Amino acid sequence: MLFSPFVVPLGAFLVAIVAIAGGLFSQAHARRVKADQRMAMLARGIPLVEIEAVLKTAKDEEERPVKDPMRSLGNARRTAVVLISSGLGLMLFFAVISFILHERDVMAGAAIGLIPLAIGLGFVVDYQLQKREMARFGLEIG
Repeated sequence: MLFSPFVVPLGAFLVAIVAIAGGLFSQAHARRVKADQRMAMLARGIPLVEIEAVLKTAKDEEERPVKDPMRSLGNARRTAVVLISSGLGLMLFFAVISFILHERDVMAGAAIGLIPLAIGLGFVVDYQLQKREMARFGLEIG
């Protein structure tokens, strides 16, 4: 079983699952500790306003920062460029390998490049929609 070709991918998925579960348990524990601290302070007779002031963290103060539309637009454009380049690069890689080895079956690997290429084109569409929406609301696009 240890020499199976599926051990590495299963290990990678297991690491990801453990990391996600660990993060969830950590957040739940932090909330539980904060609630216990509140209850203890309330039991001592401290007013709720003071408790909130003491237990408030920097993360709570920020809560939700204002989302910059230009940053979102730039992220969509950058992601599109990276994904389209990756897709074209994979397709070119398999085409060159097929040419070098004179093996036509290797060209089947070029289909792998269609996935990031299609996702990248989706980001281009998203970029264009965001740009049009910003122009409609009168935001200046640089």
